[in-house]
Amino acid sequence: QVQLVESGGGLVQAGGSLRLSCAVSGSVGSINAMGWYRQAPGKQRELVAILISDGNTNYADSVKGRFTISRDNAKNTVYLQMNSLDPEDTAVYYCNAYMRVRGTLRYSDYWGQGTQVTVSS
Repeated sequence: QVQLVESGGGLVQAGGSLRLSCAVSGSVGSINAMGWYRQAPGKQRELVAILISDGNTNYADSVKGRFTISRDNAKNTVYLQMNSLDPEDTAVYYCNAYMRVRGTLRYSDYWGQGTQVTVSS
């Protein structure tokens, strides 16, 4: 019914930049929030950045000032611009949408498959 497809991950040197994209397709009713999470080996998944439909954003302290989340509502796509990357940013990055499927009333979390970001020192 709904698919979240991420792109833009890869290998980059410390100090470099990457831009992640996540497009939501399918029976999209209404999206309340979209965000990015990450999970490094041996660690729990953590919130990186979230963008609420009212325009409010929230960032993990570790990425403030370096990462920027944005959204193209017409394309149901969320972006994560990552600058000044550090090896500590190495993780699998997951896109999340808190949304409802068209024709339903209930909001739920939907996840992408994840994209690997590796920052070399």
